[in-house]
Order: sequence, then C-alpha cells, then structure tokens
Amino acid sequence: MGILRFLLTMLHVTIIVLLFGTIMNAYISPHEIGMLNLLSLGFPLLIIADILLLIFWIVTWKKRAIVFLVLSLFFIIPTRRWINYTPNKNETPNVKLISLNGKFGNKGDETIYNYLNKQNADVVFFQEYDNVKPLDGFRYFENSRPIVKIQSKFPILESGEVKTDVSTGMCLYADIKINGKIIRFVNVYMEPFFLDKTMVKPTADMDRNEEKAKKVLHKLVPTFKKHQTQIDEIKDFIDKSSYPVIVGGDFNAVPNSYEYYKVSQDLDDDFLKAGQGSGTSFHDFKFPLKIDHIFSSKSIMPIRYTVDRSVEISDHFPILAEFYIK
Repeated sequence: MGILRFLLTMLHVTIIVLLFGTIMNAYISPHEIGMLNLLSLGFPLLIIADILLLIFWIVTWKKRAIVFLVLSLFFIIPTRRWINYTPNKNETPNVKLISLNGKFGNKGDETIYNYLNKQNADVVFFQEYDNVKPLDGFRYFENSRPIVKIQSKFPILESGEVKTDVSTGMCLYADIKINGKIIRFVNVYMEPFFLDKTMVKPTADMDRNEEKAKKVLHKLVPTFKKHQTQIDEIKDFIDKSSYPVIVGGDFNAVPNSYEYYKVSQDLDDDFLKAGQGSGTSFHDFKFPLKIDHIFSSKSIMPIRYTVDRSVEISDHFPILAEFYIK
C-alpha cells in the first residue's frame, strides 16, 4: 500500500506541474515552446485527475491532501473558463450577439437561417460560411471577404478586414452604432488545424495510432505558431480601438492557451462573467473542446452567455451572448 501511495503521490505531483504548465501559456509563446500550448488541450482530463486524486487523499486522511488542496486552488478560475455558474443578472440586455461557425452550410443553409431568424439577435458573426443572404430584419453587412461575415440590425459606420499574416484564418471588424454609442465588433476566425475525426480516432493497431499521433502533432504545433502571429496582430488592432469592443468567433484555441490569454488581456471573458454550465462548443470530436469565445470591454456588461446545445446546425454549437450597453 505504501508503494501505491508513493506512486499516486508522484502522479499527482506530475499532474499539478502540468496544470501549472497551462498557466505558463500566459507568459511563454508557441514560438518559444510550441509543445506547451498542447497542455491547454488536455486541461479537462488533467483537472479531473487532480480532483479524483484529491478526493482520494481526503478520504484516506492523508496530510498531503492539504498541500494538494492549496495547490489546486490556483486552478479554480482556469476551470471556470471551461465550466461555470453565474447567478442571473437583474439588468435587461439591449444587445444580442450570435457567433456561429456554419461549417460551410453542410447541414443546410435553410436549417441555419431558420434557427437564426428565431433568435431575435441584433448582430451575427459567421465563420466558415459564405452565404450572404440577409437574415430577417438585418439591413447592414460586412460581406467583403469569403467565409467570415458580419450582419447587423444596427447601422455599420465603418468595417473591413483586420490584416493578418496567415493563409486561411481571417478577421473582420464593424463599427456599429447602438443606441447612440459606437461599439467595435470584431469577428475572429483563427487559422484552422485541418483535422478530421479519422485523424484522431484510435484504432486497434498501435503502430497506426502512433503514426496518427505524429501526424496530429505535426499539424498542431506549426498551427499554434501561426496562431501566435495572427492573434498578436488582432490584439494590436483591438488595443488601438477608439471604441469599446466586443470580440468573438471561432478561435480554434481552448481556454488557458496562449491565444486565449493574449486576446483576453484587458477584456472580460463573457463566459466567466455570465455563463452557466459547460462552455464546450465544438462537438464533432468526442473530446470536449471550447474553442468559440466572446470577450468584451469592461465598460460593457454581459448579462447572459449561452452555448445552445439544443440544435446541431453545424459541428459547432451556436454561441449566444446578451449585453447591456449604457
């Protein structure tokens, strides 16, 4: 029993070190240590293992439980970026935003539009979607680029592309006048990994699994480095804005990643402020992934944040966020 407890202690220490590694993504870029950003993908499994081992130490009345408990307190906010609960707010929202990766309309354009037209949104972000058909009641558009679009019920005063040095990812902005106030909306579509289910699904052949793992790594790390270039340029654009901002879209990056930490500097993660339940938004793989996010300036109050799991109109669930803009 003593050997087992020693091995479990070493395992728990390793897990804690790896969890702190995810926090280091706030300070170490993919160009410096590309593999570090991989840890953010494994955060859900690591935190579950941490909690299970912590329960074991508490149940067996081991003093080391106190040490591991204190260390685990550092991961409360990182965990809340994945799964969260906030009480309902009393304020009435006056702006509703929907962000949706439409997967090129693979499940049908009509299905997507029927859903969105029922939501009574004010602004809609599209990623991986090239249909320029107006939603009901929408009169203002930023449709200048393929696969990324912005539609608005409120007037768009200025809009365009945020130039970044990547080949596929794209970012658009629109300065929208809402109740006499100008808000800069930024729709982000980060460079994709070009992975599909067959590439990550394990098989009975261990050699084949090893080959698959190597191919996935060869796609992930170089894309992380492209993400760094793209998000640094987008963040520079956001920081220069003369107006409050709402930034959302498909970041192809999970919480506690370099991309997440970079874009959230000086902005609120609206899931942390107003989300309830799980924030995971990409459901095509069995592994939980929260890669769609919405952030906003601190002068904007998020009231509700919902990941709508009641529909499957894409391989991403729609993200609905409501705000009160004074």
